[in-house]
Amino acid sequence: EVQLVESGGGLVQAGGSLRLSCATSGFTFDDYAIGWFRQAPGKEREGVSCISSRIGSTYYADSVKGRFTISSDNAKNTLYLQMDTLKPADTAVYFCAADESWGVPTPYEYEYDYWGQGTQVTVSS
Repeated sequence: EVQLVESGGGLVQAGGSLRLSCATSGFTFDDYAIGWFRQAPGKEREGVSCISSRIGSTYYADSVKGRFTISSDNAKNTLYLQMDTLKPADTAVYFCAADESWGVPTPYEYEYDYWGQGTQVTVSS
C-alpha cells in the first residue's frame, strides 16, 4: 500500500523558514516523480515543486523559485521542501504526491496517483 505522510508544517512569521517532510512507503522511491502541492483557502490546488530522482530533474513554480528547495533522501524514502523567506501568500495546506512515472516531473495534479493528507503552513505578516 502506497502511503505518504507529511510533517513539518506550522505557524511562522513572514521572512522565516520551515522544512516540510514527506515520509513515503509502499513503492520504490526512484521509480516515481514526487512533488509538493498547496491549496490556499478559496483557491485551487497548485503545484509548488516536484522532483524525479532517477533523472535528476526538478520543477519549481515561479512564485517559489529562489526561496524553496526540494530534495529527497532515497535511502529514507523521504521528500523534503525547504521553505525560506516565507510570505503570507505561502499560507496553505501543503500536500505531497507521487506520480507512477519517473519522467520529467510536472506540476499538474492530474498526473499524480497518490496523495498525502496535507500539513498546514501559516505565515503571519
